[in-house]
Parts: sequence; C-alpha cells; structure tokens
Amino acid sequence: MAVDFSRVRVLIVDDNGYMLTILRTILHGFGIKQIHESRDPADAFDLVRSDSVDIVITDYQMDILDGLDFVRLVRTADDSPNPLVPIIMLTAYSERSKVVQARDAGVTEFCCKPITAKEMFAKIAAVINEPRPFIRTKAYFGPDRRRMDPEDSKYKGDERRKGMKSVASQGGDASAA
Repeated sequence: MAVDFSRVRVLIVDDNGYMLTILRTILHGFGIKQIHESRDPADAFDLVRSDSVDIVITDYQMDILDGLDFVRLVRTADDSPNPLVPIIMLTAYSERSKVVQARDAGVTEFCCKPITAKEMFAKIAAVINEPRPFIRTKAYFGPDRRRMDPEDSKYKGDERRKGMKSVASQGGDASAA
C-alpha cells in the first residue's frame, strides 16, 4: 500500500549542511514536498512560530542552542504555536544518558546516525500513525514516555506500575493495559 506524504510539512534543524542534504533527499524520496531547513535552532524556532509544520527533525548537538534546548522551546515556550508537534531527534550520540535526556526534553522519537531511509520512514510513520498522548506535570511536558508493549503487560511482579492491571485480570485483552 502506497503512503501519500505529499501534504506533510517537515522542518529539519541541523547545523551540518551535508546532513541537511541527506535528509532532504530521503524526505523527497518519500514524496514529502514541503521541507523547511534551518542550521540555527533559534531561527528554526522562528520558523515554527511563523510557518505551520507537521513534523520536526532536529540534530542533538549544535552550537549555542542545542537540540535539547530547541525541543524545550517548542514544548514549553509561551509563544510556541504548536507544542504538540512530533519531534524526531537525530544524533550520533546514542548512549543511554543522551537518549534519556532527549526523552525527558520531550522528543517523540529518537534516531541514531548514520540514518537510513528505512529507519526514517519508520519514525515518520510512527509519529503519524501511532501518536502518543501528551503528559503535563510540573517538571515535564511532552509525549507519554511509556511505551505500551503487550509483552510488558504480562508482568505481574512487585515492580509493576500502580494502577496497571495484568492481562489475566482483564480477560486476556492486552490492549486495555
């Protein structure tokens, strides 16, 4: 089944011109025609405020304002027009601490460089087809950081999240967990 991405508007934020070219080529290959690019996160935030975008793809490490600061701006700034926009973090930093920092900043999906078209397609399809609910607390605003895996719902031990029912007590329907 073919997917029509022709109306999807994407903003790429990366200070590396070569990476911008690679991502633009991949996105054009998917049929995405409306692509905004920025090498500066501050300018990218101005683009978010002035143009409607459906998905943001941002690098992690950039000068002055990094990708995490940019994500926090989009999620929590008073003048952010779309704090719910899906944000895909793209980075060469794949250690767990960086992934956790990105998640805690409000990133929707995380991709490691070098990126493949297959992985980027999967991340874009995920943010479109499987949007996650957003959570607002005093310390966090962004997509729900918990992933509901049917296999996880089978766990019945002491570490199970409070309020979660096991599959056995729900008559076997893991989707209700």
